[in-house]
Amino acid sequence: MKTQSELTDFYYKKLHPSLIRLEKSRKQLSHRIITVALIYSIVSLLTIFSLYKISYNLDIIIFGGFLYIAGGGLLYKYLIKDYTAAFKQSVIAPLISALDKNLIYSTDAHIPSHYFTSSKIFTTHPDKFEGNDYVKGKIDDVTLQFSDIHAQKKHKDSKGNTHYETLFQGLFIVADFHKHFKGTTVVLPDSAQTTFGTLIGHWLQSHNISRGELVKMDDVNFEKKFVVYANDQIEARYILSNALMQKLLEFQKRSEYPVSLSFVGGNIFLAIHYNKDLFEPSIFHSLLKYRIAMQYVNTLHLAVGIVEGLKLNQKLWSKL
Repeated sequence: MKTQSELTDFYYKKLHPSLIRLEKSRKQLSHRIITVALIYSIVSLLTIFSLYKISYNLDIIIFGGFLYIAGGGLLYKYLIKDYTAAFKQSVIAPLISALDKNLIYSTDAHIPSHYFTSSKIFTTHPDKFEGNDYVKGKIDDVTLQFSDIHAQKKHKDSKGNTHYETLFQGLFIVADFHKHFKGTTVVLPDSAQTTFGTLIGHWLQSHNISRGELVKMDDVNFEKKFVVYANDQIEARYILSNALMQKLLEFQKRSEYPVSLSFVGGNIFLAIHYNKDLFEPSIFHSLLKYRIAMQYVNTLHLAVGIVEGLKLNQKLWSKL
């Protein structure tokens, strides 16, 4: 697997002709979007207020505003569709291939929903499960797969209107941990102690009835960042060795976003909560900017680097 530095060099050197061509298309597209948005907004607002003057019904403005937002979103997706496809074919696919030749990339596919449910990271079953940018392959004899995921729960209000609550949006990773776990161990961001302090936070954690037993770890720094639940305390402490806890702290620091993970069956599951679609192209920022380039390089290297970072390839345990 290429290092992060090697992948960055590949981005700027090998992909440079594609980047120049895409940059020209990006500028043209951004101007087109701004023009279409202005025309769409003027026509929509004039139509909504004209209808309101006829009936003086506020519901028309509310409903019109909803249609304006929904229609704008669909129009935007339509406008960027071709550019997005070209970007993924010219940039993301070559980056993944350069990272490791054993990885297979599919733009439209995603992690199967049963992995999301069986991970036990989330206690609510999603009603809507979407995703894209699916990557699968073997690195150092470890099966790895990941994709962007957007999982949502459907709700209805008192008037019967339907809306969707986001359960998770970000990168979802599944890797073979070379160990069959008898129990379930779930590691979550420690938001309770961060928000309410150690005393109240610990009380809230220990009374979380939707999880297993609270497991107290002997690493102070790990306890500040994560909270651990398991139905087998001995196995949880066996899995979360001091070395692995340090690796997870390093992984959390590199990701810069909340990380949840679990050990179930023979797999490790990771959910990195980005709250956005990671591999979509930047429309209003240059692809040639270092910060923009690093978003793609860092994300890919972080996802695939789990094999090396958590030492999954060392097979410390044999499967039962």
